Amino acid sequence: MNITTILFDLDGTLVPMDQDLFIKDYFSRLAAQIAPCGYEPEAFLSAMWKGIKAMIKNDGAKTNEEMFWQAFASVLGEGVLAHMPKFEEFYEQEFDKVKNVCGYNSSAAEIIHKVKEKGFRVALATNPLFPEIATELRIAWAGLSPDEFELVTTYEDTSYCKPNLDYYIDVTKRLGVTPEECLMVGNDVHDDMVAEKLGMKVFLLTDCLINRTDADISKYPQGSFEELIAYIDGLNK
Repeated sequence: MNITTILFDLDGTLVPMDQDLFIKDYFSRLAAQIAPCGYEPEAFLSAMWKGIKAMIKNDGAKTNEEMFWQAFASVLGEGVLAHMPKFEEFYEQEFDKVKNVCGYNSSAAEIIHKVKEKGFRVALATNPLFPEIATELRIAWAGLSPDEFELVTTYEDTSYCKPNLDYYIDVTKRLGVTPEECLMVGNDVHDDMVAEKLGMKVFLLTDCLINRTDADISKYPQGSFEELIAYIDGLNK
């Protein structure tokens, strides 16, 4: 079956980054924003990680947004929900500064434009752990805009996370395609290459490679954006 649709990861794929450095800067800025509400940094971080884990384990019963806040409040108390505007304020005013610990690669935007010119449909299959506003900002860090993608997954509108295969199934259903019609491009062996199990083709972008388990990656098509475009040129031939 011909490939019609290319799914791109965002963090570490279209936006170069050291994930650990990104999380450290992101969490420290967010903790500082929330500190005036009276939350100790250690308890706050514990609540953040519990919320993230709840989203990753989400089985589709609720949106990731609902799962996050339920788990977050279970650590800090229901009163934290009254401070949600503080979080919104953070994403509106402070989150964009986190881009200073990330890189920029003009090839990211170039490849999106090239594959669209070739007639491929394009979606942003970024792990939906962030609200829409934070996702849109990170897209801008790549030199792109949300309207360049047919679908962008965020925590408001998604009920699964990577590496759950149901995440990828949900994405294909929303796009109206089969997994066999898709190519998944990402930098995380565990989260992105798992799409291959559904019959998707995959490409491992190695510029910011994440391979937590030291898995054998020799079986995957891989390389930089230059190798990726060459691989895409060879599709459907």
